[in-house]
Amino acid sequence: MTRRLCLVTGASAGIGAAFARIYAGAGYDVALTARREDRLETLADEIRLRYGVEALTIAADLADPTASDHLLERIEANGRVVDALVNNAGYSLPEPYAATEWADQRAFLQVMLVAVCELTHKVLPGMAERRFGRIVNVASLAGLTPGAPGQTLYSATKAFLVRFSQSLHLEMLDQGVHVSALCPGFTYSEFHDVNATREQVARNVPAWLWLGADEVAAAGYEAAEANRPVCVPGAPNKVLAALSKLTPEEWSLAVMAREAGRFRKP
Repeated sequence: MTRRLCLVTGASAGIGAAFARIYAGAGYDVALTARREDRLETLADEIRLRYGVEALTIAADLADPTASDHLLERIEANGRVVDALVNNAGYSLPEPYAATEWADQRAFLQVMLVAVCELTHKVLPGMAERRFGRIVNVASLAGLTPGAPGQTLYSATKAFLVRFSQSLHLEMLDQGVHVSALCPGFTYSEFHDVNATREQVARNVPAWLWLGADEVAAAGYEAAEANRPVCVPGAPNKVLAALSKLTPEEWSLAVMAREAGRFRKP
């Protein structure tokens, strides 16, 4: 095949599905992975018909330490290489840290950190050799602001992805490989349905703070093409990110302690 291939994790819905459509619209074949095979097949059929590109589906759970190898082996077995990687798979554990099971936190870290680093590490040499690559790590506005109570590792992992992406961006300069961290705020997707906070955030977060998944993914795609290391989509989110840098940390923590209950479980 002469078309490039984009691998999208967490592609069954939301930002991941939006990224898959955007890359397909840009002429890429796509490899779609998530746990829900039926949702992947539905999206793949849509992409094939709408964009006339190939769409490979690979059902996998990135909490499984063998999943990354499985994904890349399936892609290689189809005679393909990964030219673009969107590390989008993610979720949250909306409970106080001490109230959770360590097995759940370990699986969370496997999905949110280890799988991201492993997939990136394994596709990066080929990208560098071919002098072309695109890597988008879907982080969060939460990675640019102080930690909040509840979902304890979420902000920490997203902050890691921002710094990880910045370092890779600098390492890959002039090698044709673009690396960008996408840091959206509140986004219309299934994220809050999965962690059972949809009603709470809908009630307490104003409409002007929300963006659509398509809008977020489009901003991430454009940032990767322009080789911008960090992308914060939406004017309100840009303001919040800037204020977080300028505000003394003790003030920010006090605000977070007061306001976090509006959009996170107590």
